[in-house]
Amino acid sequence: MRVLLIGSTGVLGREVVLALLAEGHEVTGLARSPERAVAVRELGITPVVADVFDVESMIAACRGHEAVLNVATRIPAGRRMLRARNWADNDRLRADASLAVAQAARAADVRVLVQEGVSLVYADGGDAELDERAALDPAGPTRAAMTAHANAESFAGEGREAVRLRIATLHGDDPITNWIVRGARRGGPVYFGDPDGWLTAIHPSDAAAGVVAALGAPGGVYNLGATPVRKRDFGRVVAEAAGARRARTLPRPLTRGFLAILARSQRLSSAAFTEATGWRAKRTEPAVDWFATGGGGSDRVAPH
Repeated sequence: MRVLLIGSTGVLGREVVLALLAEGHEVTGLARSPERAVAVRELGITPVVADVFDVESMIAACRGHEAVLNVATRIPAGRRMLRARNWADNDRLRADASLAVAQAARAADVRVLVQEGVSLVYADGGDAELDERAALDPAGPTRAAMTAHANAESFAGEGREAVRLRIATLHGDDPITNWIVRGARRGGPVYFGDPDGWLTAIHPSDAAAGVVAALGAPGGVYNLGATPVRKRDFGRVVAEAAGARRARTLPRPLTRGFLAILARSQRLSSAAFTEATGWRAKRTEPAVDWFATGGGGSDRVAPH
């Protein structure tokens, strides 16, 4: 299949490139400038330069492709994610660019559109298993993910499939996880909320495999995550990876903004996606080998 990938140079996008190529797809990567096209080409795929916010520019980029995968985000890492204003670029990508992508893909006769999103839109579920019908409580930057899904849904119809993914929290060698690992060494919190609450994570390689599997899924909304674990168990693994003596949490009453969203209990079920595609996470639960124990990286904005 000839696929246009938007967000190819990010944490998730790089893994999606590998998964697409392994499956034998012909991959084009969107670049916002000729300079960024060099980085896209270095991934082993063909770059196309276009403005993701401009419909006419995107129509030209989409032509000749059977599918478009939109995994473009710009997530602020480290302390930057604590301030609402630092989410503006990410909100614009999800709210505005996703509409241009959906409109362009429809005009260019693309047959499949896959749009990323986040499972953090779910309300606190306590011990309940959260499937795609569970109650939603989008807040802060997660609202833009809901807008992106609504925009993608407008693409569907007349033989066109729009697959929208609610992806669990990515944890691997990425700026946000590395920030948590570094903080754990200094006695900072490893997770947020009740230790007995649930957390659903996913390794970037498994998330990428899910994005590619979505090319064959019927249109709809699907959860995508590894096996949920108690937050205390997740904390124990991260503390071990960090070489910390113990895993600390920030109690939910003390959390604000994005940290309050992370403090929710979310026991995600991906059963519907597995039934539709056969996908299963290979890294079933968070383990020390998920994490870069050097905890490198910075607090820069991280394009996913």
